[in-house]
Amino acid sequence: MIMLVWINLPLDWDLSIHLISLSDGNFDTSYRFQNVSESLHMECEAEMVTPLVTNPGHVCITDQNLYFQPLNGYPEPVVQIKLRDVRRIYKRRHGLKPLGLEVFCTENDLCSDIYLKFYTSKDRDELYYYIATFLENHVAEHTAESYMLQWQKGHLSNYEYLLHLNNLGDRSCNDLSQYPVFPWIIADYTSPDLDLSNPETFRDLSTPVGALNKDRMERLLTRYREMPDPKFMYGSHYSSPGYVLFYLVRVAPEYMLCLQNGKFDNADRMFNSIAETWKNCLEGATDFKELIPEFYGTDSSFIVNSLKLDLGKRQGGKMVDSVELPPWASDPDDFLQKSRDALESQYVSEYLHEWIDLIFGYKQKGTEAIASHNVFHPLTYEGGVDWNSIEDPSQKIAMLIQILEFGQTPKQLFTTPHPQRIMPKFKSLSRGTSRSANMPESSPGSPCEDSSFEDLTEESQKLAWSNIGKLYIIWMLVQCGMSGVLRILCVCSSYFYSVAYGRRQDTLMGHDDAVSKICWYEGHLYTASWDSTVKVWKCDANDISSCRKNSCELLAELEHDAGVNTISLNPFGTLLVSGNKEGTVTIWDLTILTILHQIHCHSGTVNDVAFSPDSRHILSAGQDCCLKVIDVQTVSVGLQQLTQSGELLVWDLMAAKVTERIPGHSGAVTCIWMNEQCSSIITGGEDKQIIFWKLHY
Repeated sequence: MIMLVWINLPLDWDLSIHLISLSDGNFDTSYRFQNVSESLHMECEAEMVTPLVTNPGHVCITDQNLYFQPLNGYPEPVVQIKLRDVRRIYKRRHGLKPLGLEVFCTENDLCSDIYLKFYTSKDRDELYYYIATFLENHVAEHTAESYMLQWQKGHLSNYEYLLHLNNLGDRSCNDLSQYPVFPWIIADYTSPDLDLSNPETFRDLSTPVGALNKDRMERLLTRYREMPDPKFMYGSHYSSPGYVLFYLVRVAPEYMLCLQNGKFDNADRMFNSIAETWKNCLEGATDFKELIPEFYGTDSSFIVNSLKLDLGKRQGGKMVDSVELPPWASDPDDFLQKSRDALESQYVSEYLHEWIDLIFGYKQKGTEAIASHNVFHPLTYEGGVDWNSIEDPSQKIAMLIQILEFGQTPKQLFTTPHPQRIMPKFKSLSRGTSRSANMPESSPGSPCEDSSFEDLTEESQKLAWSNIGKLYIIWMLVQCGMSGVLRILCVCSSYFYSVAYGRRQDTLMGHDDAVSKICWYEGHLYTASWDSTVKVWKCDANDISSCRKNSCELLAELEHDAGVNTISLNPFGTLLVSGNKEGTVTIWDLTILTILHQIHCHSGTVNDVAFSPDSRHILSAGQDCCLKVIDVQTVSVGLQQLTQSGELLVWDLMAAKVTERIPGHSGAVTCIWMNEQCSSIITGGEDKQIIFWKLHY
C-alpha cells in the first residue's frame, strides 16, 4: 500500500517518522532504467523540495542517470536527469541542517532542475560525491573567490555575480525560506526622471535596511542594549517566505494562499506601490526586507495583475491591481530596465562590495555585525541551534517552524573585507602619450587593474594584472595556446591558473630557488631560476586545463654558472637566450639542447633579453644601464649607454639609434611588454606604476 502525502515541513528530525517508509517497495522497477546497460550505484529515500512543499519519494542514481520517483507521481511518475547534462551541483542547508542537494543542467538559470532533501547527511554526501566524481573532467569548479575575481575584472555583471553568491550561499528558488536576496539600490521613487549620475539617487549600500533610518535605529539599539542574551537588533529578517510571496503574489497566488491559510493578506498590506514599499522599509517598525532577483530581471509579470486576481479593496476604496510604478518609469518593462541600469551603474559597482560584506561577508556575524548594526535573531544563522541537544520533539518542530517561516541568513562566504570592483579608467592612447595607475599598497598578487584594457590588444585579454609594488622577487605570467590556462611562476614553483575562473589548477615544483622567468612554445614550458638552471618541460595544455595530475614532464636541464635572471625564445622556438646575474648572455640551440654562443655583455645583472622578429639579433638590457645588440651569427655586440630616467625609448635597430624619447616613469623602467603588431606597449617602473601606451604610426 502507498499513502500519498503532501507535507509543508520535513518531519524526520530524528523522530523516525519517515513518511517515505510507508511505501512497501524500493524504486519502482516498471520505470527502471532508461538503458539496460545502466549500473546502479545507490538508492535511498529523499524528498523533492519545491516552494512550501516537500514531496517524499525514492532517489536512485546509476552510472548514467539520476532518478527521483515521487510517491504521489507528481510532477511525473519518474523525474530523470542525465548526468552528462548536469552543469552545477550544490550542497544545501534545509532548515539549517546539511541535508539538501540542488542540481542544475544549465549554467545561468535562476531555478534548478531538481532540489532534493535527504534524511541523513551521509546519503546526501554519497550522492553528491558520486555526481561530482562523474563531472570532474566535464564541469569546472566554482568558488566564491573565482567568481569574485571574474566580477572584479568586469567579466561578470553585478547581477550575475549576486546570483552566483546566492547560489553559493545556499539560496534557492525552491526554498522560500532561503530565496535569493538582492539589495534595494534606488532610493528615489518620486522624481519624474531617474538620475543615475547623482549619488543621492542610490541607497547607502554599507548599511542594512534596518539602519537606514537613524531614528528607528536608535530605538532598536535602545531595545538591544536592554535585551538579555542572546541579543538581536531586528525581530524580523530581510528575507523570508512572507516577503518573497509579498512580491510574487501576482504570479504565484497559490503559494500565498497556502501560506495565508487560503486567503490573501489585507489589501492595504499587499504589494501595492514601489514607493510605498520603500517608504515602509525605511519607516516601518518591523519591516527590514530587501528585494528579490526579479526586480532586476527581464520578466515584469510579477508587478502586473495579468491573472486579474481579486486582491481586495484598500481603505480608500481603490481595488488592488497592478503595482504602482514610480514617476520615472513609463511601464513595467521600463521600470525593470532602469532598475537593471541602476544595478550596473558606476556608483553601485563601486560600493556593492559593502553590501556583500553585510549579507555574505565578514560583517554578517560577530563584532563586525554588531558594529554595522547587522544582528538578527540567532535562529536565522547557520549553527544558531544545536539540534542534537534538543530531545523534545515538539520543541524541535516549533523551532523548525520558526526557522522556515521567519527567514535564514545566507551561508557566510567571506571572512575578510570583500575587495572593491576595479573600475574602468583607461582609453586608447596616441603615440607619445600615456595614462598611468598608481599601484596600491595591497598584498602581493592581489588584482589591481581591470578588463577596461581589453581595447588595447587581443593579447591583453589573456593577461591578469597584479600588484607588483610588494613583489620582492622577479615573476612572470605566460599564456599557453588557446586553452585559456595562465601559467604563473614565482618563488620555487609554477602555478597553473584558469583565466576564465581565476583559480589555481595545478602546481609544479620545478626549482630549488626562485623562478625568475618562463616562456611557452607549442606544448613546451621553459623555466629560468636563480638556482642557475633553465629547465625544459613537456606540458599537455589539455591535461592542465582539466586539472589532471603529472601534466608536465621534465625533458632537459640547461646548466649555468650563475643564477638565471631572464630568458627569451625566438619566434620559431629553435633558439633560447638567457641572461644571468653575472652579466653573461648565453644562446642555446634547442634542437640539440647545447650552447651556441656565450658572451659576457654587462657589468652586473642582465635584466632582460629578447630576440628580433627575424631571429638575427638579440637585445639585452643590464643593470649597468647598457643596451646591447648582439648579432646571432657573428656574435658582434653593439653598445648603447642608457639611463634610469624612466623614458620610453623608440629605437631604429638598423641604424642603432634612438628615434624618439617619451617621458614615462619617475625612475627606472623595470619591465616592458609589446604586442606582435608593435602598436601597444605596457611598461612597469620603480615608481610602482604600470603605464599603457598606444602607438600610432
